[in-house]
This record gives sequence, structure tokens and C-alpha cells, in this order.
Amino acid sequence: MKIKENQIDKTIAFVKQQLANAEGGHDWFHIERVYNNALTIAKHENVNVFVVKLGALLHDIADSKFHNGDEAIGPKIAESFMRSIAIENHVIEHVINIIKNISFAGGKNPQSFKAPELDVVQDADRLDAIGAIGIARTFNYGGFKNRPLFDPSIKPNLEMTKAEYKASTAPTINHFYEKLLFLKDKMNTKTGLQMAKERHAYMEQFLDQFHAEWNGEK
Repeated sequence: MKIKENQIDKTIAFVKQQLANAEGGHDWFHIERVYNNALTIAKHENVNVFVVKLGALLHDIADSKFHNGDEAIGPKIAESFMRSIAIENHVIEHVINIIKNISFAGGKNPQSFKAPELDVVQDADRLDAIGAIGIARTFNYGGFKNRPLFDPSIKPNLEMTKAEYKASTAPTINHFYEKLLFLKDKMNTKTGLQMAKERHAYMEQFLDQFHAEWNGEK
């Protein structure tokens, strides 16, 4: 047990270092929130908590959107690190599969791997994309990419392919309709769904207020 605790401590230190200068919605604090969400959900699931912890900590170690779309770099960095701290091979394989299959990617990314640990980490990550934190992260990233807040002439594209989703430069508000409002119904666990319902309702309230203010109605 002490060995695993030490490995988690080393992983936390590594992730903090790697993401020291990351964009505000994908920094260490995002990882910490996902980690905490995952631990909350894991209490109610029959999972390997050590795998859940590593998966949550390493799931965004090198997000492809910040590495020219390279989806291989994150798993490579995570695998190299886990080997450096003597994580067992079967655990490394499990965590790498979580990293490779966690992404939304336009909602059309078929999962080639299924496991309760992935369900937990994926729910934890999706929870951080919705609600008050999700709203803040969405506009932070939109500003980072210099996107307009909203343009009524550009309608949300609800039928995007994975490639179109990754290449999208649409206004920030569109992201709610193209991804975030779908996440509640994609939760894998009962606890994740319960947590998502309140956050989803908060987003809907925000969007109603946003459009009313945009149109000068409130």
C-alpha cells in the first residue's frame, strides 16, 4: 500500500510539473478536480481505485488540442512516466487504454476499450466540462483561441465528424450545443449522472439568461 501511495505522490508531482504553464482550463487544477470527482464516484463503484487515480491524474498529461492534434503524445508521455516509477505492466496498459478512450471527440469516437475504471474517470472528466466550472472553462478556452462569444448567423453543427469537431473555430456559445448539453445523458455511472443533473440545469439557466441579455430582454 505504501508503494502505491508513493507512486501516486510521484504522479501528482509529475503532473503539476508538466502542466505548470498549461491553459487555465486544462491545467493542474483541472486534473485535481477530475481526480476528486473520480474518487467521489469510485466510492459507489466496484473498481480498482489505484487505476482510477492514475487514470484521472494522467488523462490530460498532453491534450492533443495543444499538440497539433497528436493523439499519441499523451499516452506516450504517460507510459514513459509510469515505467519510470515501476508501475506494473498490466496497470500501465489499463491506464493507457483509459487515456486513449476518454475523449468526447464530437461524440462519434467509438470506444475500443471498456472498463468500470474508464467509466469512472470519463464521468469525472465530463463533470468538469459542465456546470459553473464548465462554463468558466469554455469561455477561458474560447478566449485562448480568440473566438467570438456568439454569432447568431453561425448555427451549431450537431452532425460534426470527429475531424470537423477537432478543427472547429465556431463561437464559444456553440460549444454548449455541440457538446456540453449532451454530456449529462452520456454519463456512465449512477453517481456521475446524479452529479451531472444539477450542473446541466445550471448550464441551461445560464444559456437562457445569456440569450435574453443578448437580445435585450433582461
